[in-house]
Amino acid sequence: MESLARGGVRKMRSRLAGPVEYTLPLGEVGIDMNSLLEQKIKLEFSGDIHCVNCGRKTKKSFNQGHCFPCLQTLAQCDSCIIHPEKCHFDQGTCREPGWGERHCMQDHIVYLANSSGLKVGITRATQVPTRWIDQGATQALAIFRVRTRLQSGVLEMIFKQHVADKTNWREMLKGTPEELDMKAKSIELTEKCRSEIAELKERFGFFAISVLTGIETVEIAYPVVRYLEKINSFNFDKDPVVEGTLLGVKGQYLIFDTGVINMRRFSGYDVEVSS
Repeated sequence: MESLARGGVRKMRSRLAGPVEYTLPLGEVGIDMNSLLEQKIKLEFSGDIHCVNCGRKTKKSFNQGHCFPCLQTLAQCDSCIIHPEKCHFDQGTCREPGWGERHCMQDHIVYLANSSGLKVGITRATQVPTRWIDQGATQALAIFRVRTRLQSGVLEMIFKQHVADKTNWREMLKGTPEELDMKAKSIELTEKCRSEIAELKERFGFFAISVLTGIETVEIAYPVVRYLEKINSFNFDKDPVVEGTLLGVKGQYLIFDTGVINMRRFSGYDVEVSS
């Protein structure tokens, strides 16, 4: 096999096309993963991990590529990132107020997606459609626009009483889910939560929460030759070598005939890719 590149893994970059186009960053090099479909590929982890934020060498990676000190100090590693309804920026206790201004005090989209079935989610307006692709959604529809991350989190909490807020990654990787009428699902969900949405508008202000109308469902196709019937997940911490025929890319997963690997999970790992 010939080495294509070696370096620190970063989250795969994607571009909405038919199908989605993927690039795997390794250090300063980006590998076009679509061009490697149906080829024998080997990924070999050297054993070195460097924090994606500060570059420090670390024995263990936290929160998709951070060392322990960064985990404890960065706003992007705070628990409110996982639970946006707990955002505490307005209380003056954000770990990094500047980061919070740029990422949390910005317009957010509340959306419905079809990945392993219907789910609700949130993302910064600037992350559409990247967020949907990262989750492996085949359909997505933006339904509300709000002014802050906190507001999006509170609205998501209301909706998740009626619809899932997580993707079943194993089901997502087994195939394409049944097509849904996303607009009808949106209307149904909004109607169920009408009174609670009205209360939120009173709490945050009428113009803070806007229903999005005239928006079309985004259909997303992925570069997958064949799905697996049984999902075996690879882990560089347990096995430094992953190899097989590349059958597809979906979400942040590479799908081999031998199993799958979530590349985003191993951000900061020093890996060589050969073909």
